[in-house]
Amino acid sequence: MKTKAFQRIYTQLEGITKATVLLHAPGVANDELATVAGRLAQVVKINGDLVTLQVFAGTEGIPTNAEVIFHGEPPALNVSDELSGRFFNSYGEPIDKGPAIEGERRQIGGPSVNPYKRKQPSQLIPTGIAGIDLNNTLVSGQKIPFFADPDQPYNQVMAMVALRADVDKIILGGMGLSNDDYLYYKQSFENAGALHKIISFVNTTEQPPVERLLIPDMALTAAEYFAVDKNEKVLVLLTDMTLYADALTIVSNRMDQIPSKDSMPGSLYSDLAKIYEKAVQLPSGGSITIIAVTTLSGGDITHAIPDNTGYITEGQLFLRTDSDTGKVIVDPFRSLSRLKQLVIGKQTREDHNQVMNASVRLYADAANAKTKLENGFDLSDYDLRCLEYAKAYAQYLLAIDVNINTTEMLDRGWELFGKYFTKTEVAIKHELVQKYWKDA
Repeated sequence: MKTKAFQRIYTQLEGITKATVLLHAPGVANDELATVAGRLAQVVKINGDLVTLQVFAGTEGIPTNAEVIFHGEPPALNVSDELSGRFFNSYGEPIDKGPAIEGERRQIGGPSVNPYKRKQPSQLIPTGIAGIDLNNTLVSGQKIPFFADPDQPYNQVMAMVALRADVDKIILGGMGLSNDDYLYYKQSFENAGALHKIISFVNTTEQPPVERLLIPDMALTAAEYFAVDKNEKVLVLLTDMTLYADALTIVSNRMDQIPSKDSMPGSLYSDLAKIYEKAVQLPSGGSITIIAVTTLSGGDITHAIPDNTGYITEGQLFLRTDSDTGKVIVDPFRSLSRLKQLVIGKQTREDHNQVMNASVRLYADAANAKTKLENGFDLSDYDLRCLEYAKAYAQYLLAIDVNINTTEMLDRGWELFGKYFTKTEVAIKHELVQKYWKDA
């Protein structure tokens, strides 16, 4: 061992695996960063003075006499207001050709907020997407995933949410983004003139997959700075958590750990919970809301990743392509926001709950009519009107490209009721019908 400029340097490795190197190094801390033959690594295990380092880019070509330099700290991020409008890599380094961030250095991956210090979520977060705001309203401090097939335009939806959401800061954590997706986000934010409130941490497909594991912690460390220190309402967008879990699997396999369900590591639940539980509503007014994309394999929601995610989060949003209109919609049958009752009718108009329920019930009647049609049964006049209603409902309310506020959504719902149904068929409280009914 030798020391240079307060850095500990070692040149004798005890062992090398596909992902890790082992060496004797006293006084090293867990999660501490190091450089192994010029490649970034992190301490993942300590047994006495025998240290296991996970090498992010893999160990191929590393010799046993490679130079190992310990940095003396775990991954950290400089936090300040200068973060706004900037793009960073997995290590918090600028990738937008801007200057390095000056500010307080904070370790990433700290504990979530003590439950005693939390407040029950109660603030509406409007997104302008009716499939969310009308049927599955989001609440500040909530954690909720988008479940989507890989061919769905979930990155476009996330960008829409970022640009429409009424929050103080948007923090994007992009894991395994293609260069096209990265440029799409960048150009969308720039063109909308919204860069001042958006902070992005990005790992692309060209970079080592294991680096994705740092992205959520980087994003959430920035989120905690603005929510806790600045009392701001922060929305964190994470995409794609399936690629994050795949990176966990790569590390687990390389370290010869015994896999669990669907070849995932046994720590998957706690690894995901550590991220999602950072969502919080603080008594001071600051909040962290997390929306994360989980891509599905063949629509399989029983896979370990969506299955574990469903236990941790407070609902889910399903994207699918509507067969009648060809538009991508937020599926009203498979989507659920467990916290929506805290705000609908309280921070939205009094008829919200009734319009939401009636709309979904009539849409379900249309699904039944479609089944009858496919099986060769005759359709009633009501069935035919339900089918026409379903097309209009999907096109003018559920489609993700519809951008209107909640009041306009409710008015549009009443317009569709008046166009296709009688007041009795809609089955909404008489006093609300009297007040809001719109004849076609």
